[in-house]
Amino acid sequence: MAKKTATNKTGKFTIGIVQMAMVEDKAKNLKKALSFIDQAAKKGVQVLCLPELFGSLYFCQSEDHKFFKLAEPIDGPTTKALQVKAKQHKMVIINSIFEKRAAGLYHNTAVIIDADGSINGVYRKMHIPDDPLYYEKFYFTPGDLGFNVWKTRYGKIGVLVCWDQWYPEGARLTAMKGADVLFYPTAIGWHPREKAEYGAVQADAWETIQRSHAIANGVYVAAANRIGYEKSHIGDKHGGIEFFGNSFISNPSGKILTKAGSKKEEILTAIVDPELTDITRTHWPFLRDRRIDAYGAITKRIDD
Repeated sequence: MAKKTATNKTGKFTIGIVQMAMVEDKAKNLKKALSFIDQAAKKGVQVLCLPELFGSLYFCQSEDHKFFKLAEPIDGPTTKALQVKAKQHKMVIINSIFEKRAAGLYHNTAVIIDADGSINGVYRKMHIPDDPLYYEKFYFTPGDLGFNVWKTRYGKIGVLVCWDQWYPEGARLTAMKGADVLFYPTAIGWHPREKAEYGAVQADAWETIQRSHAIANGVYVAAANRIGYEKSHIGDKHGGIEFFGNSFISNPSGKILTKAGSKKEEILTAIVDPELTDITRTHWPFLRDRRIDAYGAITKRIDD
């Protein structure tokens, strides 16, 4: 694993994202995630992000109360297991869980575990979709912690979750708080019946919007998606979801540094260099030229 002293001298740090497939058995998913963490440590990863809701199959394909049994508290068994690994490898880990906050109150939550194994912070998904086979509003209360940045042992990171990817407001507000990198744990895929006609366009749009966040804000962006076909719980006629992977990391000018395919489980790594962020923002001074005096209407649903 890369030495901490090198990070202290240069400000650079190595990030990693995991692209993986899930099964119905929660214990098997956690075991696989822990194995990926071990592998990432051997690659020198200092900050690692796992995919959205990696502990289970994507249960939001249907509205069924039985799936609330998958939820756990922030300091539940998944987080505790990852805390042990974080401390062992001196690694920051972004953990994605189905959070049970209280009876009848649930969130789609990212837990930021620092390199000493402590919980550094929590982010609750702000934008909650309600689309065919993505019935998240049935399960998740919208986040109430806002957009934030956490100073970890190695650098300042921002975390948003999946559907948040499509909103420039979230990326902007997180970048404004000083994030070196925006992490997006993700679960996105194709409806198989639509793939032939719309698949390439959908995957390209997903990548493009996130690269635009990198460019507009001068930050690194890292998106960790899942892969594999997951059958719908409401019958084969609905087709299920084929999660399309394509996880990637881009630099502050939107250049793809590393990208996964759509079928294979992978760990992607890249070096975050704050000096490059400074140079990029100096040459493309978008933050300097923002007309904050003219943006009041952004808080309206639509300006009519």
